[in-house]
Amino acid sequence: MRRRAPDLLPAYVSTTLVGLGTTFVKLGQGLSLRWDLLPAPYREALSRLHSDVPPFPAEEAMRIVEQAFGAPVGELFASFDDKPLAAASVAQIHPARMHDGRDVVVKITRPGIHAQVQADLLLLRRTMRVAQWIWPPLKRHRPLELVDELGAFLRDEIDMRHEAQNMRRMAKVLDALPGITQPHVVEPYATRNVLVQDRSHGTRLEAAYGTAAAPALARALLGAYVHQLFGAGVFHADPHPGNLFFFDDGRLCLHDFGSIGVLDPASRLALGGMVEAIAADDAEGVLDAAIAMGFFPSQVDRRSHVREIHLILAEMASRPLAQWSIAEAIWRVARIGQGAGFRLPAHLLSLIRTLFLVENTLRALDPNLDLLGTLSAQAAAIADIAEASRPSGNRPLAMRLARTARQLPQIATDLLRQAQLSDGRPAFSVHHHGLSSTQEAIARTGNRLALALVTLGLYVSGALLSLHSDGPQVFGHMPFLAMVAFAAAGLLSLRLVMAIARSGHL
Repeated sequence: MRRRAPDLLPAYVSTTLVGLGTTFVKLGQGLSLRWDLLPAPYREALSRLHSDVPPFPAEEAMRIVEQAFGAPVGELFASFDDKPLAAASVAQIHPARMHDGRDVVVKITRPGIHAQVQADLLLLRRTMRVAQWIWPPLKRHRPLELVDELGAFLRDEIDMRHEAQNMRRMAKVLDALPGITQPHVVEPYATRNVLVQDRSHGTRLEAAYGTAAAPALARALLGAYVHQLFGAGVFHADPHPGNLFFFDDGRLCLHDFGSIGVLDPASRLALGGMVEAIAADDAEGVLDAAIAMGFFPSQVDRRSHVREIHLILAEMASRPLAQWSIAEAIWRVARIGQGAGFRLPAHLLSLIRTLFLVENTLRALDPNLDLLGTLSAQAAAIADIAEASRPSGNRPLAMRLARTARQLPQIATDLLRQAQLSDGRPAFSVHHHGLSSTQEAIARTGNRLALALVTLGLYVSGALLSLHSDGPQVFGHMPFLAMVAFAAAGLLSLRLVMAIARSGHL
């Protein structure tokens, strides 16, 4: 199919995952976050994965609720609708009303889902082990680490306690913002299998596209994410339009907190510095911020990286302002100099994906939005946060001097801490450049020599065994053990020849 109809393959993969069931649907959704592994068509197909299935019986749902909270449904709720609002492969949602009159929804996981997921993950891990043994080049992508990462994502998705914890954490951030709200957990009704939360009666954000209210909603959404990313360091990590609602009074409501992102203070400072540097066309500042965020090691070829960043910023600058993309610029910077084994930490991938989703939603709400200009207007607030970026480029000299002065206490603290860890003596680090390829070549040569010696030993062993007629024989006169030795030696010789042929060097 890849040769005959490559454009159909992403949809085919998506359909196959749906047929494999809950675990693989959720793993596909997790893979859609891996911007560093999959091409765009596959990410788009997997991000649209849904697993709508027939609901399980209401009697079973009520049994799970009663088992979770230790009381009959009639005591827990004033009313409980046995017809679900929605049913998916992980859980289904029933509307209900509390005794105090509050409308709520009850999210109930499917029976047996945890055991099914555990069995599927074990099977997938074994499959990856066999795949690595059959095709050794697969190891460079670290598939077992990827399975573990996706497994952790999936276990969180099917644990209602995890979502409740995320909702409580985000409530502290969003409740303080005017014009932004979210459903709250109805305490203490949150267990592994059941979650009770406020019912939102808002309208999906897509209904506002092209209306007079859309620009105001775009500004509210942008302000909410500026606060989450640069102020709080905790953000809703799945802001696609299906998870965003609005009310008649203009308030935005965020839904589905199965996935949130967290930025530590250093990463927040670096992100603010990167946005500020991109707006100022400051390639040196972008590189410093990228190093601080963990995109690159601290020892890089600065000249080549700055040159690549200059090209990215110049290409971006040639676009109309309404087509500027901060998320695309950050992603392209992160890809500089990375090879086939490129992998970003999960929290950085979550950040980049969130930026893309927010930008796409903002463009849909307001196609003429000047995102770069809007962020530049807030540069003073972002600059106070982004103290870690190295200033240069188009920024005024007074601003650069003031920023450098603010960095001096942190620099002095780092130097004192380093001296303390080194018994008061200054520590010096020596770094080499350009030797990694030499180290890899030496390692490959050693492996091939060891393989050649083992192969030679098998040939000699086979020859010695063929001189004796002890033990079972094949073909009338050839000792069986000698045939085994020659066969193993032949396979190892073939692998050695193929390795040398792939390298292109004899």
